[in-house]
Amino acid sequence: MSGTTKKLRYLALISHVMLLLWVTVWQFTLVTERVYSTIFLTLFYLLPLLLPLRGIVAGKPYTHAWANFVVLFYVIHGFTVLYAIPQERSYAIVELILAAAMFTGCTGFARLRGRELGLGLKKLKEEMKEEKAFFDGDNNAEK
Repeated sequence: MSGTTKKLRYLALISHVMLLLWVTVWQFTLVTERVYSTIFLTLFYLLPLLLPLRGIVAGKPYTHAWANFVVLFYVIHGFTVLYAIPQERSYAIVELILAAAMFTGCTGFARLRGRELGLGLKKLKEEMKEEKAFFDGDNNAEK
């Protein structure tokens, strides 16, 4: 694994764990007025971050790639709180910084590590050439 790939992996890992911890602290200790139950908060705010945790700790590029879909929820949440709840703006800024760091780390790691392992997608031109050869071969065999 190259040095840049390792740095992006650690950025993704550290920001993911810190986002998990930050959301926990924010929702369970810093919020003075609770509107939702503890079970709802756990399912809604913590469970999505726990789903990719095992794969991110293991350094799997595929998990890093789909974890970006999870982190987008926290980006949306951060911007919503930034706009709608003036008392929690500083909390939302921390969430946005951590989510952006996780997104950057996961995207970069998945891309670079995927290339190192040869997991990249084929170019459309190559894919169409192989598909044409496959179907031309089948047509010639039937004639």
